Amino acid sequence: MSPQPQKAVGSPLSRVDGRLKVTGQADYAVDHDVPGAVHAVVVDSSIALGRITGIDTSAAESHPGVLKVITHRNAPRLVYRDNPVSNNPRGRRLRVFQDDQILFFGQPVAVVVATTIETAQHGASLVDVSYEARQPTTDLAGRPGDPLLNYARGDTEAALASAAVRLDREFHLARNHHNPMEPHGTIASWDGDKLTLWDKTQYVIGVQNEAAAVFGIPVENVRVISPFVGGAFGSALRTWPHVAIAALAAREMGCPVKLALSRRQMYFTVGYRPRYQYRLRLGADRQGRLTAMAHEPTYETSNHETFWEATLFLGQMLYNVPNVSQTLRTVSLDVNTPLWMRGPGFSSTSFCIEVAMDELAHELGIDPVELRLRNEPTKDLSTGLPFSTRRLRECFQTGAQEFGWGRRNPKPRSTRDGDWLVGTGVATGCYDTRRARAEAHARLDAGGTAVVQSAASDAGPGTYTSMTQVAADALGLAVREVEFRLGDTTMPPAPPQGASQLMASVGSAVQDTCDKLRLQAIRLAVGDQRSPLHGVRPDDVVVIAGRLQVKDKPARGETYRQLLARNNLTHLEANGGYTPPAETPYSMYGYSAVFAEVGVDARLGLVRVRRMLSVYDAGRIISPKLADSQALGGMIGGIGMALLEHTVTDHRDGRIVNANLADYLVPVNADIPELRAIYLDGDDRKADPIGVKGLGELVKVGVAPAIANAVFHATGRRVHELPITAEALL
Repeated sequence: MSPQPQKAVGSPLSRVDGRLKVTGQADYAVDHDVPGAVHAVVVDSSIALGRITGIDTSAAESHPGVLKVITHRNAPRLVYRDNPVSNNPRGRRLRVFQDDQILFFGQPVAVVVATTIETAQHGASLVDVSYEARQPTTDLAGRPGDPLLNYARGDTEAALASAAVRLDREFHLARNHHNPMEPHGTIASWDGDKLTLWDKTQYVIGVQNEAAAVFGIPVENVRVISPFVGGAFGSALRTWPHVAIAALAAREMGCPVKLALSRRQMYFTVGYRPRYQYRLRLGADRQGRLTAMAHEPTYETSNHETFWEATLFLGQMLYNVPNVSQTLRTVSLDVNTPLWMRGPGFSSTSFCIEVAMDELAHELGIDPVELRLRNEPTKDLSTGLPFSTRRLRECFQTGAQEFGWGRRNPKPRSTRDGDWLVGTGVATGCYDTRRARAEAHARLDAGGTAVVQSAASDAGPGTYTSMTQVAADALGLAVREVEFRLGDTTMPPAPPQGASQLMASVGSAVQDTCDKLRLQAIRLAVGDQRSPLHGVRPDDVVVIAGRLQVKDKPARGETYRQLLARNNLTHLEANGGYTPPAETPYSMYGYSAVFAEVGVDARLGLVRVRRMLSVYDAGRIISPKLADSQALGGMIGGIGMALLEHTVTDHRDGRIVNANLADYLVPVNADIPELRAIYLDGDDRKADPIGVKGLGELVKVGVAPAIANAVFHATGRRVHELPITAEALL
């Protein structure tokens, strides 16, 4: 087929769903108006380990408006089949109300169902639970952990012993929570043995499969609807226990049940970025060329499930290091299970590697950018594969020029602005390019408009808009003439919106589907004796503004509308999809160079980010405006990780002390400086048919270490713990 003109892709379009959101017309999970719905509120455990010895529900049940209280004493037995589809970590997932055992603080122990949300909340406060408590283990510090994964190449210990320069550092990273604007919530409704869930999720297919597994019903008996998601950052990549609670309550009550978690419950009912301890040893020659790296990361997981994230990739492939050893350990604690959070594994690992690289640069008197360029690999040493693209050198060169890096005085504590010590820092960002099988359906109506759909999610990146852009160009229509629909398990299946895989996967499926639909229309026209295009080779026809025409003779053609009307057709439709190859001959990653400038109050130790620039090698950029939204949001999240975000646990009882947005600090407008993103022009067709690499995770990686390195340059004080506090700088 002739290549279609690209008018929508690459244009900085506003979100097609933006008006719905800003006018309040977008229905999030618990906004849906389901007739007859009652409300449910979860009662949480006040201990972290032990068993329930008694539950007095009489006061709650006698309160006007309370309909029922469900606990392990009156809940039906649930099936909980194994389920490989729903992103559940290895282990035994929590089974709600199935026994009296308490595994972590805040575990659901009861649910109160009432006529109004206020009544349910008050009823929950009246439930009296007594426990036999045991001392929980919730502190990662000082625990050896269980080996989970190992990797080695070369002889790392010998290379370290003979290295001209050696560093041995211990890093500590705080636990972080996702804190999206929309808390998690679910509406559940049964019709016989068929279940409908309106849920906040990044993976409707995953929720469908988990609900079927929990209740022992066929997958096709579960429908999940999730058209809008108010942010997630990874927190909605698995199905949490409140979904099963809502469905259980709805089945017991015989009517729809609406359950929304409170902000406080978000801290122990859904996952989080785990706390890390990370020992890193590196060796290099006097010219700054790395000879060895030994990585020993350890992070927390729950006692009932073993969480895994991609902690080892960066240490294996980011730099040209001939000798590498890695041992990843997890420490099982009496806590809720962690989950992937934006840039999972990579964000944590990059802090340790990139701060160590900055230390090495300072030790050797080499510019930090130059040090990284000296250690650029020509292939992925972990696999031996060539990179599909790797333009990290160009990222650094472009960033250094645009940021004014060459004007930097390399001496720490050398620049002041009044009471502020000013410093600049740099770090590398990297995230792997993932793809998964996806399907789509497209329908072209007689009026010349199209509807394209796939069971994808939009947790904020702008899926509605980017998929519309791909579809519009493939069909030769204006963006306003194409509607993309998502978030419903009745649509063709799609992978999760996580690991930056959705655009590559679903976007390629949409491209394939719409190409098939356009070709179907072209073949109908060239085979129709009444058409101006009769007899033309299909490969010589393109579609522009809804008009099929010969590419070299644009006057010869007709519109979709004319074609379908003449053939008495109400519509044309097509199914398509994308399946990535089982094996690929390339190493595929997105890259960034992150530059940051900070000011540190010399007397108070307060840190303020003054400006930041990131340059990305992220393949083809479908929508520059959406890309900026992702990049700036990732930088803001990185500021939070570097300077503010820190979950505090009282290890005496496992309680999260700062389970609210007043005490768990996140960046606000006053914390945000001038932020700028630059995207290298290009695409990566070796990665996927539409040439994208994924951006949503990459933009978080490297931000925290760039800030930490800038803090060192400003103050001369090296910090190996996140977040960086005033106490660490005084």
